[in-house]
Amino acid sequence: MTVKAAALFSGGLDSTLAIISILRQGVEVTAISFQNHFGCDITDRSSCSKDPYAAAEKFGFDVKLCHLADKFIEIVKHPKFGHGKNMNPCIDCRILMLKEAKAFVEMTGGDFIITGEVIGQRPMSQRRECFPLIDKEAGVAGMVVRPLSAKLLPPSRAELDGLIDRERLHAFNGRTRRPQLELAREFGLTDFPNPAGGCLLTDPIYSYRLKELLAHIPDPPVRDINLLKTGRHFRLSETCKAVVGRDDGENNAIESHASEGDIIMFVEDVGSPVTIVTGAADAEALNAAASLTARYADSKYENSVTVSAYRIAAGGVRVPLVQLAVAPAESGLLDALRIEEKRQRARRKYAKQDSP
Repeated sequence: MTVKAAALFSGGLDSTLAIISILRQGVEVTAISFQNHFGCDITDRSSCSKDPYAAAEKFGFDVKLCHLADKFIEIVKHPKFGHGKNMNPCIDCRILMLKEAKAFVEMTGGDFIITGEVIGQRPMSQRRECFPLIDKEAGVAGMVVRPLSAKLLPPSRAELDGLIDRERLHAFNGRTRRPQLELAREFGLTDFPNPAGGCLLTDPIYSYRLKELLAHIPDPPVRDINLLKTGRHFRLSETCKAVVGRDDGENNAIESHASEGDIIMFVEDVGSPVTIVTGAADAEALNAAASLTARYADSKYENSVTVSAYRIAAGGVRVPLVQLAVAPAESGLLDALRIEEKRQRARRKYAKQDSP
């Protein structure tokens, strides 16, 4: 009989080691990579520091993609178990992924679920006392094997039924990465990303932008959520905001996100940011957005800068809207309009004053 398991797979070191640990016991593993709008998308290899498919190819396991889409956005807005330090609903997120993994196991005739969790590594969702709660809420009590900390936890059904050997699992604990790095060397795993906070919801600047967006648009379109990762953000009015690109890459990203009804701005014939204006923009908002655009253009030292504005029509066609001659925005306007938590702004100002 072939023993089969489904694994929660982020492409990172821990989930990869957990999968290899079970593969080495002759289990057939299918890794499920859960996609959302707030993390490292393994389908975009440029968004991760290493190729997350390399381990799958080397060690012989399949990777399936599952986009959590609106289900995940809802738990971000209304998590049953609350947010972490920022907008991260870590416990609810884990519950949702385990529910989806359970459905996959039941559909494919699998035997259990693997995760790369390590006791004490994450302050919200990877505490010893959280695991039983999470498993119960997800309806997977006894089904989950956490190979990296298994010896410190009660045996799973797979261990009790002899499907896997508990003695070949591990007893990792805490935030140190040394045991994982040693195990990676033992397994011959060399291609993995450096540990980092892949979830944007743990980032204070991104989280503040998201809170601000939800305060104005309770059910924002995906485009607005994707824009949160890019550029400088400014609130022009209760119904209108602007995002100003910081480099060519962000300019391209902003243009790719532009939808019918949006307004695109830039200064012609000089190095210029691309600015997108979303929502209902009146004349005052357009002038403010143009002034912001001028502030970051190469012509920012001129007294008056002409900014071209285009409305996006059906099919992404740019339709000339207006040319605005404006003075580049002063620091006071930037501070008044920038979407940024005040304490973050104060830290940046202090650091600037304190620098030599």
